[in-house]
Amino acid sequence: MKSLSMIKSAGLALGAGLTSMAVSASVALAQTPAAPVPNKGDTAWMIVATLLVLMMSIPGLALFYGGLVRSKNMLSVLSQVFMIVSLVSILWVTYGYSLSFTSGGSLNDYVGGLSKAFLIGITPDSTAATFSNGVVIPEYIYMAFQMTFACITPALIVGAFAERIKFSALLVFIVLWVTVIYFPIAHMVWYWGGPDAIGDAAKAVAEAADEAAKTAAMAKLEEVKADAGLAFKWGALDFAGGTVVHINAGIAGLVGALMLGKRVGYPREAMTPHSLTMTMIGASLLWVGWFGFNAGSNLEANGTTALAFVNTFVATAAASLAWLFVEWSTKGKPSLLGMVSGAVAGLVAVTPASGFAGPMGSIVLGAFAAVLCFFFVAVVKNKFGYDDSLDVFGIHCIGGIIGAIATGILVDQSLGGTGIPDYEAKPGELAIAAYELAPAVMAQLKAVGLTLVWSGVGSAILYKIVDLVIGLRVPVDAEREGLDLAEHGERAYNL
Repeated sequence: MKSLSMIKSAGLALGAGLTSMAVSASVALAQTPAAPVPNKGDTAWMIVATLLVLMMSIPGLALFYGGLVRSKNMLSVLSQVFMIVSLVSILWVTYGYSLSFTSGGSLNDYVGGLSKAFLIGITPDSTAATFSNGVVIPEYIYMAFQMTFACITPALIVGAFAERIKFSALLVFIVLWVTVIYFPIAHMVWYWGGPDAIGDAAKAVAEAADEAAKTAAMAKLEEVKADAGLAFKWGALDFAGGTVVHINAGIAGLVGALMLGKRVGYPREAMTPHSLTMTMIGASLLWVGWFGFNAGSNLEANGTTALAFVNTFVATAAASLAWLFVEWSTKGKPSLLGMVSGAVAGLVAVTPASGFAGPMGSIVLGAFAAVLCFFFVAVVKNKFGYDDSLDVFGIHCIGGIIGAIATGILVDQSLGGTGIPDYEAKPGELAIAAYELAPAVMAQLKAVGLTLVWSGVGSAILYKIVDLVIGLRVPVDAEREGLDLAEHGERAYNL
């Protein structure tokens, strides 16, 4: 009986111990917040946005550009855009994503590393940060969404020197350009640790028990904030690609147009668009796809996504009307080409501001950008005589500059903007930083200047290398015949 009693006592003690351990484990688990998981709605939206941006390139941009060239070069433009999308997609998953969106160690201000080359370490369970604390999306869809931006940016460039570049030279140039120009600029402008990394580090500072702990926590916070691209650390705002996409491609296009020289017969011979119908279809696809471009750049489905959606709508409409009326008043007739050109100018300008400006500010921005872009296309280009075939510089670079600088102004809440985000003031949630005009605009100007110099100078060097090795331009006879037959051996139309 005594031994039985001892066994019972031991059993009770063991049970009590196990219960205590279970309770302790439960408390510990309760104190450790669960890792955020993707929301199915956010994931579904980002899949749709990614498809919309891909549609901007093929067929949107291809048809927009194709309609603007002469019929003998239609197929060449379609081929160039399709090739670029295919080529850059492979480069992106091979090393482009890693160079753009990972830490680059000692070179982190300018470019990322190769820790995710060949998508190493990315699985269906991997997540990427958004702009909300505790909200993530699958890293695969984040990678794919950013891939569509990498595809369309170099495709924009070809409009500047359409109808005269060798296909082989373009292929080699694109490989070099995205590697040396696009991936670093994407890193400099968009790479950061995310809201949770900053929020957790700021929370540790707030909860530090003594001065030593606070000092250590502050050092960690500064380390987290330093893990970002150069322009991001300057405080530059670019919601969806004013610098990374449009200024970048626009200045590269201008440099290319200057280095290749004018088309044979320009400006003496008429080089009118062969199908404004195709151009209008392409422009319409661009406008629809741009909702994915801008609203998708919020990386989740919430109120800011809706704001970017509305801004993309109204800025484009205002820009189309502004170009229409300016052209009507100066040339005597309103043109379809003018309306779609204005629409694209508005889309370009609102891109960096789409998630920061209010709708009324976006309307003003779109209209102003259209008027200034019209001036560059109709006056400045003729004055200086450069042959920017499809006005890549006049619309994308100039519109991007206007939008990037205006973002630093229109973000002000007193003008209807959202305010500058601050993830430190209230750790774990988004607060709004105090707005100061001069620092906000200066950060934008620095980012614009950085993009112009990096892309402009870098592109000039790359063009020269390709020209020396391959030769950039087709022979005069091939240009007169048309690149469809001379370069591809087929026609866009067999009527």
